[in-house]
Amino acid sequence: MDFAHDATTEQLRRELLEFMEDFVLPAEPVLARQLAEADPWVKPKVIEELKAEARRRGLWNLFLPDREHGAGLTNLQYAPLAEITGRSPHLAPEALNCAAPDTGNMEVLAMFGSAEQQRAWLRPLLDGRIRSAFCMTEPEVASSDATNIATRIRRDGDEYVIDGRKWWSSGAMNPECAVFIVMGKTDPGAERHRQQSMVLVPRDTPGVRVERGMRVFGYDDASHGGHAEVVFEGVRVPAANLIGGEGDGFAIAQARLGPGRVHHCMRLIGMAERALELMCRRALERVAFGRPLAEQGVVREWIAESRVRIEQARLLVLKTAWLMDTVGNKGAHTEIQAIKIAVPLMAEWVLDKAIQAHGAAGVSQDHPLAELWASARTLRLADGPDEVHRVSLAKRELKRYA
Repeated sequence: MDFAHDATTEQLRRELLEFMEDFVLPAEPVLARQLAEADPWVKPKVIEELKAEARRRGLWNLFLPDREHGAGLTNLQYAPLAEITGRSPHLAPEALNCAAPDTGNMEVLAMFGSAEQQRAWLRPLLDGRIRSAFCMTEPEVASSDATNIATRIRRDGDEYVIDGRKWWSSGAMNPECAVFIVMGKTDPGAERHRQQSMVLVPRDTPGVRVERGMRVFGYDDASHGGHAEVVFEGVRVPAANLIGGEGDGFAIAQARLGPGRVHHCMRLIGMAERALELMCRRALERVAFGRPLAEQGVVREWIAESRVRIEQARLLVLKTAWLMDTVGNKGAHTEIQAIKIAVPLMAEWVLDKAIQAHGAAGVSQDHPLAELWASARTLRLADGPDEVHRVSLAKRELKRYA
């Protein structure tokens, strides 16, 4: 296996690292000030400035392998780029138009959307003119089992009528969010995995009510769209807003979540790398009991173990990306589940040790570590909890010997 970056990837890496150093990292305190001074759900000006600069540099839509709509990069080419953006996850992905949930929604529209759906929604998303939300999880059911979803999507002539309640609807609080992709049941009596469908619901449709923004460990996640609880009461949309066909919702969700899980893991590695860098700098600068922290055995153990865990995770993610490129998402299913289990745990562990090395400062707003830890911990639930992936992965292993 060749571990060298090809010429395209290496060029983009250099350009992206320069963009991060010159624009993104200096913008972090600016973002914090703008969020503190304004309504938390008003789009900070600095993000739009970064988007304009990234687009000017050609660092745009790098995540989408479809050359018709995106940069045409393979998963293996995109992996090291996504890792770099993970060093500043609240700014860099959106600056490059590579932020969730838009990435997954754009992939859905590119793969399954009609020509009219692509014209109306995919094109504006690709251009960064609008944002979107994904409405799948529900408060009243265990949504780790997507077949539990109770939101009803009922056909009525040339329209679908939607009734239900969603929460953790990523992107729904963004003031630029113009459309929701909503998953619900069109035929509760069908085979278990053919009951669900997905429809496009413009945010301003009568009957759509955004109840509240959700907080993640106390953070509102407002810098890149936030999560929301959304109620749909008698919401009517044209039948043409159905994505794919009736009963295709579960399969579309799986097609969407596979690449999404890989993108999350790529960015988590970048988060862990930044945490390790901050831990090393802190260890060299801080003195306790007459010696720099870097000379304390336990701190050296944290640093060494962090490097080992990061390298292990990166290799597994790169293998997964390579398999997705060569044998497809289905062929890489085992590895996708493996990284979804391993990488958030790795990042959470490294961030925890970096916080410990910073003492009280580590849990404060003066360093990015606490917010990064909250993101990493959340990803042990998002796109399926660890336990679901472990059960599924174990079943696949056992089949080999049954």
